[in-house]
Amino acid sequence: MEKTFLMLKPDAVQRGLIGEIITRFERKGFKLVGLKMLKLDRETAELHYQEHKGKPFFESTIEYITSSPVVAMVWEGQNIIAMARQMLGATNPAEACPGSIRGSYAIDIGRNIIHGSDSLESAEREIKLYFREDEILSYYKTGEEWLS
Repeated sequence: MEKTFLMLKPDAVQRGLIGEIITRFERKGFKLVGLKMLKLDRETAELHYQEHKGKPFFESTIEYITSSPVVAMVWEGQNIIAMARQMLGATNPAEACPGSIRGSYAIDIGRNIIHGSDSLESAEREIKLYFREDEILSYYKTGEEWLS
């Protein structure tokens, strides 16, 4: 089974969308195997967004992501990285399909509700950034046999 990293950003937390968004992934049939709420420090935020360092939006992104708590999650499922990216919708909410998370809840690219790993390599790097190995659970979820 593939794992991915998802993070509910400060606007999702502040707007009370945590349960709503988690519910979408649960109803899809994915398994939540890691979850924590935290307030990012600058160092972690810069490591998370390292590929954007030097870009005009880097500083405002760091300020935003460290402004309020976030919810870091590890999800598991078949083809979860690609499927989660579809569920998230386009990075720019103006281009996100209606019904996607960003299409449903976000208006501005600078406040787009959620982050999701875009590749297996990114997922592995981001999971290690936020979770120790012993914080990722392995368990049987009732009903798994109906999903594959």
